[in-house]
Amino acid sequence: MRLFFAAVVLATLGFLGAGYLWVQSPLLMNAPVVDVTIAQGSSARQVANTLQQAGVNTPPSLLYWWFRLSGQSRAIKAGSYEVEAGTSPQSLLRKLVSGDQALRSVTLVEGWNFRQMREALSKAQNLKPDSAAWTSEALMAQLGRPGIHPEGRFFPDTYSYPKGSSDTAVLQQAMRAMDQHLNAAWSVRNPQLVLKSPEEALVLASIIEKETGKPSDQGQISAVFHNRLLIGMRLQTDPTVIYGMGDAFDGNLRRADLLADTPYNTYTRAGFPPSPISMPGKAALLAAVQPASSKALYFVARGDGSSEFSESLDAHNRAVNKYQRGQ
Repeated sequence: MRLFFAAVVLATLGFLGAGYLWVQSPLLMNAPVVDVTIAQGSSARQVANTLQQAGVNTPPSLLYWWFRLSGQSRAIKAGSYEVEAGTSPQSLLRKLVSGDQALRSVTLVEGWNFRQMREALSKAQNLKPDSAAWTSEALMAQLGRPGIHPEGRFFPDTYSYPKGSSDTAVLQQAMRAMDQHLNAAWSVRNPQLVLKSPEEALVLASIIEKETGKPSDQGQISAVFHNRLLIGMRLQTDPTVIYGMGDAFDGNLRRADLLADTPYNTYTRAGFPPSPISMPGKAALLAAVQPASSKALYFVARGDGSSEFSESLDAHNRAVNKYQRGQ
Protein backbone atom coordinates (compact mmCIF):
# COMPACT_ATOMS: atom_id res chain seq x y z
CA MET A 1 0.00 0.00 0.00
CA ARG A 2 2.79 2.34 0.91
CA LEU A 3 4.53 1.61 -2.37
CA PHE A 4 1.34 2.35 -4.25
CA PHE A 5 0.87 5.64 -2.40
CA ALA A 6 4.48 6.60 -3.07
CA ALA A 7 4.07 5.78 -6.74
CA VAL A 8 0.97 7.98 -6.92
CA VAL A 9 2.80 10.85 -5.22
CA LEU A 10 5.76 10.52 -7.55
CA ALA A 11 3.51 10.36 -10.61
CA THR A 12 1.62 13.43 -9.43
CA LEU A 13 4.84 15.32 -8.78
CA GLY A 14 6.12 14.27 -12.17
CA PHE A 15 2.92 15.43 -13.85
CA LEU A 16 3.03 18.76 -12.04
CA GLY A 17 6.70 19.16 -12.88
CA ALA A 18 6.07 18.44 -16.54
CA GLY A 19 3.16 20.86 -16.51
CA TYR A 20 5.29 23.57 -14.89
CA LEU A 21 8.02 23.08 -17.48
CA TRP A 22 5.45 23.22 -20.29
CA VAL A 23 3.88 26.51 -19.21
CA GLN A 24 7.38 28.01 -19.00
CA SER A 25 8.63 26.66 -22.34
CA PRO A 26 8.28 28.33 -25.77
CA LEU A 27 5.24 27.32 -27.76
CA LEU A 28 5.74 25.74 -31.17
CA MET A 29 4.90 28.27 -33.89
CA ASN A 30 4.27 28.05 -37.62
CA ALA A 31 5.86 31.49 -38.15
CA PRO A 32 8.08 33.95 -36.25
CA VAL A 33 5.00 36.06 -35.53
CA VAL A 34 1.42 34.81 -35.54
CA ASP A 35 -1.53 37.21 -35.79
CA VAL A 36 -4.50 36.17 -33.69
CA THR A 37 -7.90 37.84 -33.44
CA ILE A 38 -10.00 36.83 -30.45
CA ALA A 39 -13.68 37.51 -31.08
CA GLN A 40 -15.87 39.13 -28.45
CA GLY A 41 -17.52 36.53 -26.23
CA SER A 42 -15.15 33.68 -27.14
CA SER A 43 -15.01 30.81 -24.66
CA ALA A 44 -11.71 29.37 -23.43
CA ARG A 45 -12.11 26.44 -25.81
CA GLN A 46 -12.82 28.77 -28.74
CA VAL A 47 -9.75 30.86 -27.86
CA ALA A 48 -7.59 27.73 -27.81
CA ASN A 49 -8.94 26.64 -31.20
CA THR A 50 -8.42 30.12 -32.64
CA LEU A 51 -4.80 30.13 -31.50
CA GLN A 52 -4.16 26.75 -33.10
CA GLN A 53 -5.82 27.79 -36.36
CA ALA A 54 -3.79 31.01 -36.46
CA GLY A 55 -0.48 29.16 -36.27
CA VAL A 56 0.27 28.36 -32.62
CA ASN A 57 1.25 24.74 -33.26
CA THR A 58 0.04 23.33 -29.94
CA PRO A 59 -2.91 20.99 -29.27
CA PRO A 60 -5.91 23.19 -28.42
CA SER A 61 -6.82 20.82 -25.60
CA LEU A 62 -3.56 21.63 -23.79
CA LEU A 63 -4.15 25.36 -24.13
CA TYR A 64 -7.77 24.98 -23.05
CA TRP A 65 -6.91 23.09 -19.88
CA TRP A 66 -4.11 25.54 -19.08
CA PHE A 67 -6.56 28.41 -19.37
CA ARG A 68 -9.07 26.58 -17.13
CA LEU A 69 -6.56 25.45 -14.50
CA SER A 70 -5.06 28.93 -14.29
CA GLY A 71 -8.39 30.29 -13.09
CA GLN A 72 -8.20 33.12 -15.63
CA SER A 73 -10.08 31.66 -18.57
CA ARG A 74 -12.97 34.12 -18.14
CA ALA A 75 -10.57 37.08 -17.98
CA ILE A 76 -9.26 36.66 -21.54
CA LYS A 77 -10.01 39.81 -23.54
CA ALA A 78 -11.14 40.07 -27.13
CA GLY A 79 -8.80 41.83 -29.53
CA SER A 80 -6.02 41.58 -32.07
CA TYR A 81 -2.78 40.04 -30.78
CA GLU A 82 0.68 39.18 -32.05
CA VAL A 83 2.18 35.99 -30.65
CA GLU A 84 5.95 36.01 -31.18
CA ALA A 85 8.39 33.11 -31.28
CA GLY A 86 9.60 32.32 -27.78
CA THR A 87 6.22 32.99 -26.19
CA SER A 88 5.36 30.48 -23.46
CA PRO A 89 1.85 29.40 -22.44
CA GLN A 90 2.27 31.47 -19.29
CA SER A 91 3.28 34.66 -21.11
CA LEU A 92 0.60 34.03 -23.76
CA LEU A 93 -2.12 33.89 -21.12
CA ARG A 94 -0.71 37.00 -19.46
CA LYS A 95 -0.92 38.82 -22.80
CA LEU A 96 -4.51 37.73 -23.41
CA VAL A 97 -5.68 38.59 -19.91
CA SER A 98 -4.01 42.01 -19.83
CA GLY A 99 -5.34 42.87 -23.30
CA ASP A 100 -1.83 43.57 -24.59
CA GLN A 101 -2.96 43.93 -28.18
CA ALA A 102 -0.83 44.46 -31.26
CA LEU A 103 -0.91 48.21 -31.82
CA ARG A 104 -0.13 50.38 -34.81
CA SER A 105 -0.20 54.17 -35.02
CA VAL A 106 -1.01 56.95 -37.44
CA THR A 107 0.02 60.59 -37.15
CA LEU A 108 -2.26 63.45 -38.14
CA VAL A 109 -0.16 66.58 -38.68
CA GLU A 110 -1.00 70.11 -37.53
CA GLY A 111 -2.13 72.23 -40.45
CA TRP A 112 -3.32 69.34 -42.59
CA ASN A 113 -6.69 69.68 -44.24
CA PHE A 114 -9.43 67.05 -44.21
CA ARG A 115 -8.35 65.56 -47.55
CA GLN A 116 -4.76 65.09 -46.35
CA MET A 117 -5.98 63.48 -43.16
CA ARG A 118 -8.11 60.96 -45.07
CA GLU A 119 -5.18 60.12 -47.32
CA ALA A 120 -3.03 59.38 -44.27
CA LEU A 121 -5.71 57.11 -42.80
CA SER A 122 -6.06 55.25 -46.11
CA LYS A 123 -2.34 54.45 -46.01
CA ALA A 124 -2.12 53.60 -42.31
CA GLN A 125 -0.83 50.12 -41.55
CA ASN A 126 -3.42 47.48 -40.62
CA LEU A 127 -6.23 50.04 -40.43
CA LYS A 128 -9.45 49.03 -42.17
CA PRO A 129 -10.53 51.81 -44.60
CA ASP A 130 -14.22 51.49 -43.80
CA SER A 131 -14.91 55.14 -44.59
CA ALA A 132 -12.89 55.29 -47.81
CA ALA A 133 -15.91 55.23 -50.11
CA TRP A 134 -18.00 57.61 -48.02
CA THR A 135 -18.58 61.25 -48.88
CA SER A 136 -17.64 63.86 -46.30
CA GLU A 137 -21.31 64.28 -45.47
CA ALA A 138 -21.84 60.55 -44.99
CA LEU A 139 -18.73 60.30 -42.83
CA MET A 140 -19.80 63.10 -40.50
CA ALA A 141 -23.29 61.60 -40.23
CA GLN A 142 -21.73 58.26 -39.30
CA LEU A 143 -19.67 60.01 -36.61
CA GLY A 144 -22.77 61.61 -35.15
CA ARG A 145 -22.25 65.10 -36.57
CA PRO A 146 -24.69 65.29 -39.50
CA GLY A 147 -24.59 68.55 -41.41
CA ILE A 148 -21.28 69.64 -39.86
CA HIS A 149 -18.40 70.57 -42.16
CA PRO A 150 -15.56 68.11 -41.43
CA GLU A 151 -12.68 70.53 -41.79
CA GLY A 152 -10.85 71.23 -38.54
CA ARG A 153 -12.98 68.85 -36.47
CA PHE A 154 -10.16 66.37 -35.79
CA PHE A 155 -7.23 66.99 -33.48
CA PRO A 156 -3.74 66.52 -34.94
CA ASP A 157 -1.84 63.95 -32.90
CA THR A 158 -0.45 60.40 -33.05
CA TYR A 159 -3.16 57.81 -32.48
CA SER A 160 -2.56 54.15 -31.61
CA TYR A 161 -5.01 51.43 -32.57
CA PRO A 162 -5.19 47.62 -32.50
CA LYS A 163 -4.38 45.88 -35.77
CA GLY A 164 -7.47 45.50 -37.89
CA SER A 165 -9.31 48.44 -36.34
CA SER A 166 -11.68 50.55 -38.39
CA ASP A 167 -10.56 54.02 -39.47
CA THR A 168 -13.82 55.32 -38.01
CA ALA A 169 -12.52 54.40 -34.54
CA VAL A 170 -9.48 56.65 -35.07
CA LEU A 171 -11.71 59.41 -36.44
CA GLN A 172 -13.96 59.20 -33.39
CA GLN A 173 -10.92 59.44 -31.13
CA ALA A 174 -9.53 62.43 -33.02
CA MET A 175 -12.91 64.18 -33.04
CA ARG A 176 -13.35 63.75 -29.29
CA ALA A 177 -9.80 65.03 -28.75
CA MET A 178 -10.56 68.20 -30.74
CA ASP A 179 -13.74 68.75 -28.72
CA GLN A 180 -11.75 68.46 -25.50
CA HIS A 181 -8.92 70.75 -26.59
CA LEU A 182 -11.28 73.35 -28.02
CA ASN A 183 -13.40 73.40 -24.86
CA ALA A 184 -10.29 73.66 -22.72
CA ALA A 185 -8.99 76.60 -24.76
CA TRP A 186 -12.37 78.36 -24.73
CA SER A 187 -12.53 78.02 -20.93
CA VAL A 188 -9.33 80.10 -20.54
CA ARG A 189 -10.11 82.70 -23.23
CA ASN A 190 -9.42 86.38 -22.73
CA PRO A 191 -12.86 87.82 -21.83
CA GLN A 192 -12.16 90.94 -23.91
CA LEU A 193 -12.01 89.02 -27.19
CA VAL A 194 -14.25 89.73 -30.15
CA LEU A 195 -14.77 85.97 -30.59
CA LYS A 196 -18.39 85.06 -30.00
CA SER A 197 -18.19 81.26 -29.79
CA PRO A 198 -15.86 78.25 -29.68
CA GLU A 199 -16.70 77.78 -33.38
CA GLU A 200 -15.15 81.15 -34.24
CA ALA A 201 -12.14 80.28 -32.07
CA LEU A 202 -11.69 77.04 -34.04
CA VAL A 203 -11.87 78.85 -37.38
CA LEU A 204 -9.36 81.47 -36.25
CA ALA A 205 -7.02 78.81 -34.84
CA SER A 206 -7.07 77.00 -38.17
CA ILE A 207 -6.01 80.21 -39.93
CA ILE A 208 -3.27 80.88 -37.38
CA GLU A 209 -1.99 77.33 -37.90
CA LYS A 210 -1.68 77.88 -41.66
CA GLU A 211 -0.12 81.33 -41.31
CA THR A 212 2.53 80.24 -38.82
CA GLY A 213 6.08 79.58 -39.89
CA LYS A 214 7.54 79.91 -36.41
CA PRO A 215 5.47 78.68 -33.43
CA SER A 216 6.54 81.58 -31.22
CA ASP A 217 4.79 83.99 -33.62
CA GLN A 218 1.34 82.49 -33.14
CA GLY A 219 0.30 84.88 -30.38
CA GLN A 220 1.35 87.87 -32.49
CA ILE A 221 -0.44 86.55 -35.58
CA SER A 222 -3.56 86.05 -33.47
CA ALA A 223 -3.26 89.65 -32.24
CA VAL A 224 -3.16 90.94 -35.84
CA PHE A 225 -6.41 89.20 -36.70
CA HIS A 226 -8.09 90.29 -33.47
CA ASN A 227 -6.99 93.90 -34.09
CA ARG A 228 -8.39 93.76 -37.62
CA LEU A 229 -11.72 92.42 -36.39
CA LEU A 230 -11.93 95.14 -33.73
CA ILE A 231 -11.73 97.94 -36.30
CA GLY A 232 -13.93 96.22 -38.86
CA MET A 233 -11.04 95.41 -41.18
CA ARG A 234 -11.18 92.25 -43.29
CA LEU A 235 -8.92 89.39 -42.24
CA GLN A 236 -7.13 89.42 -45.62
CA THR A 237 -5.32 86.12 -45.18
CA ASP A 238 -3.96 84.12 -48.12
CA PRO A 239 -4.51 80.61 -46.70
CA THR A 240 -8.29 81.06 -46.71
CA VAL A 241 -8.19 82.14 -50.37
CA ILE A 242 -6.08 79.11 -51.25
CA TYR A 243 -8.46 76.82 -49.38
CA GLY A 244 -11.42 78.28 -51.26
CA MET A 245 -9.69 77.65 -54.59
CA GLY A 246 -9.48 73.93 -53.91
CA ASP A 247 -7.86 71.94 -56.71
CA ALA A 248 -7.61 75.08 -58.85
CA PHE A 249 -4.66 76.29 -56.77
CA ASP A 250 -1.44 75.48 -58.65
CA GLY A 251 1.03 76.65 -56.03
CA ASN A 252 1.07 80.31 -57.09
CA LEU A 253 -1.36 82.82 -55.60
CA ARG A 254 -2.02 85.63 -58.08
CA ARG A 255 -3.64 89.03 -57.69
CA ALA A 256 -6.60 87.78 -59.72
CA ASP A 257 -7.09 85.03 -57.16
CA LEU A 258 -7.29 87.60 -54.37
CA LEU A 259 -10.01 89.44 -56.29
CA ALA A 260 -12.06 86.36 -57.20
CA ASP A 261 -14.88 86.14 -54.68
CA THR A 262 -15.52 82.84 -52.88
CA PRO A 263 -16.96 82.16 -49.42
CA TYR A 264 -13.37 81.70 -48.22
CA ASN A 265 -11.90 84.87 -49.76
CA THR A 266 -11.21 87.05 -46.74
CA TYR A 267 -10.05 89.85 -49.03
CA THR A 268 -13.49 90.21 -50.59
CA ARG A 269 -15.62 89.19 -47.59
CA ALA A 270 -15.68 90.47 -44.02
CA GLY A 271 -15.53 88.31 -40.93
CA PHE A 272 -14.68 84.64 -40.72
CA PRO A 273 -14.86 82.07 -43.52
CA PRO A 274 -17.70 79.53 -43.20
CA SER A 275 -15.53 76.78 -41.70
CA PRO A 276 -12.02 76.04 -40.44
CA ILE A 277 -9.42 75.54 -43.16
CA SER A 278 -7.08 73.09 -41.40
CA MET A 279 -6.50 71.05 -38.26
CA PRO A 280 -5.14 73.42 -35.60
CA GLY A 281 -2.96 72.10 -32.81
CA LYS A 282 -3.14 72.95 -29.12
CA ALA A 283 -0.81 75.97 -29.41
CA ALA A 284 -2.87 77.52 -32.22
CA LEU A 285 -6.09 76.98 -30.26
CA LEU A 286 -4.64 78.75 -27.24
CA ALA A 287 -3.21 81.54 -29.40
CA ALA A 288 -6.66 82.14 -30.90
CA VAL A 289 -8.20 82.80 -27.48
CA GLN A 290 -5.13 84.39 -25.85
CA PRO A 291 -3.58 86.75 -28.42
CA ALA A 292 -0.38 88.60 -27.61
CA SER A 293 -0.57 92.20 -26.45
CA SER A 294 0.11 94.04 -29.69
CA LYS A 295 -1.27 96.84 -31.88
CA ALA A 296 0.03 95.27 -35.08
CA LEU A 297 -2.31 95.10 -38.05
CA TYR A 298 0.05 93.54 -40.59
CA PHE A 299 2.73 90.89 -40.87
CA VAL A 300 4.98 89.56 -43.59
CA ALA A 301 7.23 86.50 -43.75
CA ARG A 302 10.93 87.25 -43.32
CA GLY A 303 11.99 84.15 -45.22
CA ASP A 304 13.40 82.30 -42.23
CA GLY A 305 10.08 81.09 -40.85
CA SER A 306 9.50 84.13 -38.68
CA SER A 307 7.32 87.17 -39.42
CA GLU A 308 7.77 90.93 -39.29
CA PHE A 309 4.86 92.72 -37.61
CA SER A 310 3.79 96.30 -38.31
CA GLU A 311 1.25 98.71 -36.85
CA SER A 312 0.84 100.85 -39.96
CA LEU A 313 0.47 100.20 -43.69
CA ASP A 314 3.54 102.30 -44.46
CA ALA A 315 5.69 100.24 -42.09
CA HIS A 316 4.21 97.07 -43.58
CA ASN A 317 5.02 98.17 -47.12
CA ARG A 318 8.62 98.84 -46.08
CA ALA A 319 8.78 95.36 -44.55
CA VAL A 320 7.36 93.84 -47.73
CA ASN A 321 9.99 95.64 -49.81
CA LYS A 322 12.72 94.45 -47.48
CA TYR A 323 11.77 90.82 -47.05
CA GLN A 324 9.74 89.99 -50.13
CA ARG A 325 11.17 92.21 -52.86
CA GLY A 326 14.76 92.40 -51.66
CA GLN A 327 14.88 96.18 -51.69
